[in-house]
Amino acid sequence: MGNLQSPIPQSLPVVEPAVLILRPSRGWTALNLGELWRFRELIWFLTWRDLKVRYKQTLLGASWAILQPVLSMVVFTLIFGNLGRMDEGLDVPYPIFSYTALLPWGLFSKALTDAGRSLVMNRNMITKIYFPRLAIPLASVFSGLVDFAIQFGVLIVLMFYYQTTGMVTSAVWTLPLFLLLALVTALGIGLWLSALNVIYRDIGYTLPFLTQLWFFVTPIVFPLSKAVERYPDWEWLFAINPMTGVVEGFRWALLGMDRPDFGLMAVSSGIAVLIMVSGLFYFRRMERTFADTV
Repeated sequence: MGNLQSPIPQSLPVVEPAVLILRPSRGWTALNLGELWRFRELIWFLTWRDLKVRYKQTLLGASWAILQPVLSMVVFTLIFGNLGRMDEGLDVPYPIFSYTALLPWGLFSKALTDAGRSLVMNRNMITKIYFPRLAIPLASVFSGLVDFAIQFGVLIVLMFYYQTTGMVTSAVWTLPLFLLLALVTALGIGLWLSALNVIYRDIGYTLPFLTQLWFFVTPIVFPLSKAVERYPDWEWLFAINPMTGVVEGFRWALLGMDRPDFGLMAVSSGIAVLIMVSGLFYFRRMERTFADTV
């Protein structure tokens, strides 16, 4: 038999595996907001997770979204409405007057508090996988919209009970604009606080004090006209407060109360937008240090 020689295999080209290298940005970088759209499913998941965790292992569940503003309305009616006589001169029942303001304020304060603590509360995700960190405070803000929708339904019931549905004006279509202003303000300040909270944990302890202080400079339990009449030197403080315009706008659209000063609202809206834009850039600049610091 002849010698059978096995064919000599020819050398195959070596293919280098593709390597994706993620490097932190340097200095002031572009916002790259289009990346959030690619991670929109993650934002939806984080929002839904926050909703489930919020009422997990509670006896009343989502009923807390109704009880919190309703109980606050009752307490404010007893203390400020009856004892403090804040209801004098009002054309609407004080419970409706206070609840209409508590509705946007509850959304704002919860969004601000949750967004400010969001990065520290999600430190495990930040240190393990890559995704736009902006998705975390955004989800914290969006999750409050579900509670707002439930509480708005309670407001409709209260308006029927107190027979104030006829006070709703044609300006009711402006409510989404006032709601957007509250969200922009909460998100802008929340971005600053969440980034700072990663470095300085004292921010988490000052958040309740900040929201409480902001509450008392917002005309929630008192009419703005009385506050300006009694403290005219502090009118500028109400003017630069975006939540003043939000609260007054809700009362104007739903209860037909005094029309808000749109000149002052333009100033406060500009301040809110400036805070949000600067917060976005600061958040993006500090984003590269979150995983190492948190």
